[in-house]
Amino acid sequence: MSKKRIVVMGFMGGCPIAGVIWQHIHYIVGLQRLGHDVYYIEDSARYPYNPVTYEENENYTYAAEVLGKLAAQFGFEGRWSYCARFLPDEPTAGLSLTKVRELYRTADAILNVCGAQEFNADLLVSQNILYVESDPGVEQIKVDKGDEKTREYLGRHRALFTFGENVGTELFPVPVHGARWLPTRQPVVTDFWKIDAPSASDAVFTTVANWNTSGRKDIEWRGEKYHWSKSLEFLKFVEAPARCGETFEMATNIGDPATRSRFEQNGWRLVEPDQPSIQWDLYRSYLQNSRGEFTAAKDQYVRLNTGWFSDRTACYLACGRPAITQQTGFTRLYGGDKGLLAFTTMEEIVEHTRAIRADYAAHCRAAYEIAAEYFEATKVLADLLDRAGI
Repeated sequence: MSKKRIVVMGFMGGCPIAGVIWQHIHYIVGLQRLGHDVYYIEDSARYPYNPVTYEENENYTYAAEVLGKLAAQFGFEGRWSYCARFLPDEPTAGLSLTKVRELYRTADAILNVCGAQEFNADLLVSQNILYVESDPGVEQIKVDKGDEKTREYLGRHRALFTFGENVGTELFPVPVHGARWLPTRQPVVTDFWKIDAPSASDAVFTTVANWNTSGRKDIEWRGEKYHWSKSLEFLKFVEAPARCGETFEMATNIGDPATRSRFEQNGWRLVEPDQPSIQWDLYRSYLQNSRGEFTAAKDQYVRLNTGWFSDRTACYLACGRPAITQQTGFTRLYGGDKGLLAFTTMEEIVEHTRAIRADYAAHCRAAYEIAAEYFEATKVLADLLDRAGI
């Protein structure tokens, strides 16, 4: 593969939460390791979020500071820009707007990570924008319902990629109306996560979740409502730790006292998410110090049989930590045995925890092997660029 000039676009400055940050870093570093000339640009008319003050406003100092630190840590110093399109003079941190415009004109590929990038006149000079969808279901339903803005937005991309590996197949119920959706996965730089030390004797199954997402991307389709929040799915399996004889821990922000009490009475340990959510290195340590992950998936991913898989769960696997996660249709492609186990019922959760307890070391080895085979960043990204014709 010849060296290409590639721009990664996303929102890890505007939403500097650790899981979001790692999602983008894996693209940047993976492309670097393939030998490409890689830049990161954040170009948005949306106010950035400051997780320390819990505010969204026009002050982008925190966003710029985060991007500067990440650039120094992960080797893209002098190759990033934050463009504040929400201010009248469109100031930038990092690279100048003049340089950003030049990159848009000359890039061999521009990755619209998570499909979060708004279009502007500067960006639309490029014919090489690749859509990378992390949340399958909503855009396909919008198109099926005749939303022309969504159809037009998607149509401005050179290629459409999605984490929903069943999208466009007979396994996915939503018609795609001729759109060519290409399956992809979250790239993971596995050596960032691999840890040879076994988990501590008192380690427990953990996960990290944002509890308050209900309504943000909920959508109705053919008389049914599909929820974006995973809180409803967790509530279906709230008795899991008690039934399994395990302690499960969740770093989350459940505000309702009655709901918190219900989880705690069933063997859940609830911890504040702020530190691992803000500090990306602490987030990594949190996953590495876990026994494994137990988590639910969002209602949309489950009921639409999307084949989606969590980027966070892929990181647990790269740590060599087994995962028990809700079935979305991904096991037709990987997992389902040692290291990565899927559930649809409480009985399956109990069975899976028993199996991991019986041969934990084998499940840890298998977890890492799945990450290395199916999610290694250089493999995933070389395949993505090849299928996009880059």
